[in-house]
Amino acid sequence: MAVEEEGLRVFQSVKIKIGEAKNLPTYPGPNKMRDCYCTVNLDQEEVFRTKIVEKSLCPFYGEDFYCEIPRSFRHLSFYIFDRDVFRRDSIIGKVAIQKEDLQKYHNRDTWFQLQHVDADSEVQGKVHLEMRLSEVITDTGVICHKLATRVLECQGLPIVNGQCDPYATVTLAGPYRSEAKKTKVKKKTNNPHFDEVFYFEVTRPCSYSKKSHFDFEEEDVDKLEIRVDLWNASNLKFGDEFLGELRIPLKVLRQSSSYEAWYFLQPRDNGSKSLKPGDLGSLRLNVVYTEDHVFSSDYYSPLRDLLLKSADVEPVSASAAHILGEVCREKHEAAIPLVRLFLHYGKIVPFISAIANAEVKRTQDPNTIFRGNSLTSKCIDETMKLAGMHYLQVTLKPIIEEICQVHKPCEIDPVKLKDGENLENNMENLRQYVDRIFNVITKSGVSCPTVMCDIFFSLRESAAKRFQGDLDVRYTAVSSFIFLRFFAPAILSPNLFQLTPHHTASFKESYMATFYDFFNEQKYADAVKNFLDLISSSGRRDHKSIEQPILLKEGFMIKRAQGRKRFGMKNFKKRWFRLTNHEFTYQKSKGDQPLYSIPIENILAVEKLEEESFKMKNMFQVIQPERALYIQANNCVEAKDWIDILTKVSQCNKKRLTVYHPSAYLNGHWLCCKATCDTTPGCTPCTGGLPANIQLDIDGDRETERIYSLFNLYMSKLEKMQEACGSKSVYDGPEQEEYSTFIIDDPQETYKTLKQIIAGVGALEQEHAQYKRDKFKKTKYGSQEHPIGDKSFQSYIRQQSEISAHSI
Repeated sequence: MAVEEEGLRVFQSVKIKIGEAKNLPTYPGPNKMRDCYCTVNLDQEEVFRTKIVEKSLCPFYGEDFYCEIPRSFRHLSFYIFDRDVFRRDSIIGKVAIQKEDLQKYHNRDTWFQLQHVDADSEVQGKVHLEMRLSEVITDTGVICHKLATRVLECQGLPIVNGQCDPYATVTLAGPYRSEAKKTKVKKKTNNPHFDEVFYFEVTRPCSYSKKSHFDFEEEDVDKLEIRVDLWNASNLKFGDEFLGELRIPLKVLRQSSSYEAWYFLQPRDNGSKSLKPGDLGSLRLNVVYTEDHVFSSDYYSPLRDLLLKSADVEPVSASAAHILGEVCREKHEAAIPLVRLFLHYGKIVPFISAIANAEVKRTQDPNTIFRGNSLTSKCIDETMKLAGMHYLQVTLKPIIEEICQVHKPCEIDPVKLKDGENLENNMENLRQYVDRIFNVITKSGVSCPTVMCDIFFSLRESAAKRFQGDLDVRYTAVSSFIFLRFFAPAILSPNLFQLTPHHTASFKESYMATFYDFFNEQKYADAVKNFLDLISSSGRRDHKSIEQPILLKEGFMIKRAQGRKRFGMKNFKKRWFRLTNHEFTYQKSKGDQPLYSIPIENILAVEKLEEESFKMKNMFQVIQPERALYIQANNCVEAKDWIDILTKVSQCNKKRLTVYHPSAYLNGHWLCCKATCDTTPGCTPCTGGLPANIQLDIDGDRETERIYSLFNLYMSKLEKMQEACGSKSVYDGPEQEEYSTFIIDDPQETYKTLKQIIAGVGALEQEHAQYKRDKFKKTKYGSQEHPIGDKSFQSYIRQQSEISAHSI
């Protein structure tokens, strides 16, 4: 989901590895250990939670999380919680990384000290404020000053204990006074519209009597400030919760008598507990935050065209795509956007065939074929991950779910056997599981996606041609990918492939020698050969998609009753939702009979629902012929995931809507367009354009922008490669050490391509620079997009000012 800016789309994503925590404070009870989990939060909105590690003060999590970030945020935060069975879980500490600091830690394992958490430091959201200072002439002709402070609205306040009923207090404070006023409470919204004005007397005429509430002659305006505090009105006896504050000195009105701006709320400086940095322990994280600024498609044509013709370049090592693999520090950096781009334009098979063929020609020993972390192997890995996810789920999900539920003991190392376990029984359990997994894999050839079969066919042909004396190489070339790089990782880490929600025990065993004897029979070798023959056959096309329902997503959400019964209550209830490729259902709890089912063909549109409808955030609507089902997801990332996947599975429905109502139908009218008939056609165009294929939701322009960013990042290497081409062209003597890392088969062709890449990257770099300059001229600090207190924008202003000064 892109954030739209003028002439530009901005995509944000984050990939996080949560490693381990160490030296957490001991529990005050007798055993001192804790049961801890870690959450990932955008500001204060939780978007991911790890498993609970029990009885440890140094818990190891080892969990990965990736998400597209669908909104603006200020902090990426990590909270360590201690589970409490009887009371609310307690927070041990947090790590909060400001958005502008994320690049400092980019893709590096970093230990962060846990910080203390208290209510006064947990702040998010912004406030729109207006102030006006006016002179008032009294009856006696004396002039005094009055200040009007108008609190217009707030945005993005946190939800506290499942609710947000905010109000603001406005205080005029100075050395000798403090006068406070309060807005009305706005119920059930974290984007309240107050629009209330408060008047304060700032100075008084000298003729006031000493009995006045001022006990001094004149007040210095420069010493006064307006303080706005946001609060959540609580029904609890502990009092209202602090949501943030801002302080504005009245001297901002020196230049002009009126002032209006947006502000970020700030934490309260109340001298919170002074703890030594190491008191709460630390957390190891690896964070990769990516922000893509994507122009319209025509900007990318020269670079995109150069990349897409890579498969036709002779030799392929002189192509733009191969060169990207040569200059990137890690091959997978290049493989991810390249594969997505080539898949999007239907050119992945010829490209992979070309680079695989070149790699096979360089391979000397058939036993090492495709064993390295080359561009070819990384591109095939990425293609299988994208095109093969559905195939993986069809093949492995049922058996892995059964294994996880039944959970028979499979330990066959005598040293690790638990009390009461029998080695022979465990051996038989493991043999049965492996036998069943083996069978479902070797019988799944007919379901293997066409694109994977076509790639395997080209690998098989290249290997057989190169090593004509080795009859097995046509099988090993394919088996190393399908077994070692596709099925094995999914079996060992099923949660990463959406096969199970959590970690399972690994099947790797150190004591396997006798176990292998079970599978030495000829029937197993024959089954593998038949399977490999089938998935690497040329011209085979997929049979009609499998009819059995495939589970795509499930989880608890809150839905609004639809009023299908005449006198039914339209209240909100928590339900277990389940989406397959056949239907979207909900039930009371997981495993219950469905209470309601929507066939996929009945979904006419899936869209966000405006928050004002029910004063609830993260809501969306599934529109059917008769009515819309209103649903609230747990957080913004979950809401985006559900909207995306529901949209994708229903994208090809014949009766899809082109317009919809962004708000609900309540009290006899649509809140958005005020139409009174509930069957009135929508008032807003539907968002759409997603591809029907669930796995291949790819934006070609975004991938080209990523490739441009990589080329730009490694520009010095591109220039070094150009030098290497020159040196190799001039003489064929020994290569310089610094050039020997590059594969250059044809220096002249490679040089020609490099020249085009550098020109294309330079042109895009100029466009980005021009866009920044234009944006800098138009942007106002204190606007809704860039509130006062936005540190990233302050540093951006400094940076642009330096660039402007330098260019002058």
